[in-house]
Amino acid sequence: MGLLQGILDYESHQKALDDLVRHYRPQLSQIAREGAAAIERSIPDYVRPHDPRYAEVVQKAVEYAIGHWFDMVADPALESDEVIGFFRELGVGEAREGRSLEAWQRSARIGTRAAIDYITRRGRDASLDLPGEVVGQITASVLAYIDRLAEAVAAGHAEASAREVGEYQGRRRRLLELLIAGPEPDLKEIRDLAAKAEWTLPQTIAVVAVRERADLTARRPALPSEVLVGLHLSEPCLIVPDPEGPGRRRMLEHGLREWTAVVGPTVPPTSATRSLDWARRGLDLARRGLVPADRLVLAVEHLPSLMILDRPDLLCQVAERRLGRLLELRPRQRRVLAETLLACLESGFNATEVAQRLHMHAQTIRYRVRQLEGLLGEGIYDPASRLELHMVLHGWLALHPETVEEHTGPVRAG
Repeated sequence: MGLLQGILDYESHQKALDDLVRHYRPQLSQIAREGAAAIERSIPDYVRPHDPRYAEVVQKAVEYAIGHWFDMVADPALESDEVIGFFRELGVGEAREGRSLEAWQRSARIGTRAAIDYITRRGRDASLDLPGEVVGQITASVLAYIDRLAEAVAAGHAEASAREVGEYQGRRRRLLELLIAGPEPDLKEIRDLAAKAEWTLPQTIAVVAVRERADLTARRPALPSEVLVGLHLSEPCLIVPDPEGPGRRRMLEHGLREWTAVVGPTVPPTSATRSLDWARRGLDLARRGLVPADRLVLAVEHLPSLMILDRPDLLCQVAERRLGRLLELRPRQRRVLAETLLACLESGFNATEVAQRLHMHAQTIRYRVRQLEGLLGEGIYDPASRLELHMVLHGWLALHPETVEEHTGPVRAG
């Protein structure tokens, strides 16, 4: 069925409708010009003084729409596939121009009003015998027709917008994959793809390895557009530009609060794989419960653990050699002394500072240090081996997270 069938009463008013088409068909170009002029006066977006072809397109669209309406009045069974296709493509063009459908809908209302005004005004001047009932039906048919064209424009607009979003996301995915693909991706290729993806190439980046938390149904991270998102990867990750900029950590904590996330070290864009390597190591430790899994983890804050826990077999060998008799104590005792020794190493064996860190009396710390000297010897003070001892304590404590009750008194060995 044609678009106007069921709206216009052809049998009762065929002569009036035939007269209408016969009178106005030759004036189609003038009607279209007036409609296009009304649109351009009201919607600045459609005015392009530097591009006269644009005005021609606007007028052509108005003329095509009105001309087809005349054709359907003359032939109520006329098919409209071609004109519907034209306006669908017009919707595609509107999306590519970056305009919303609101601008086109306004232009359709303005053009329709101008055409109806023209026909009504010239109809009186030409003394066309158009019964009031026919005028009402014509107006209703024009509005229904424009609604159908609007549906076609909206469909084309939606299709183009979805395609554009898909292409945009695809370019950004390819950029992320290029950055993490190898040790030194080609900088020119990165710049070219970054430009196509509308991504400003930063001086530094950090890669964030992410995993959905087992205790939550994670939604897509709520992150700003400059963050490249690679949730499509088998091992999902993100790339954050300028990771040490103001508000960056807060932004990640908020956007990734439903995810286990580890931020790799800050590196140049061409070294993204190094950042990703550390981030994934940290994520593996989080999965094993060796670093926190319920909040954002910065790899640089856990480097000793990341380095030594990557080889637990080696850690055990070094721990047996460096911690010796300390490991023979009962779990609570050995952990208390291990934590005390770690705090001493990080505080230069200043009993007062260590006591403040561990919330106990300095005399208790001095007693524990004497116990440690008895168990491990004077080697705990050796500057040459302090780094190794510090790292092995970090790793051993992470691997043995026994809960220690609050204890403020001396720990007795044996």
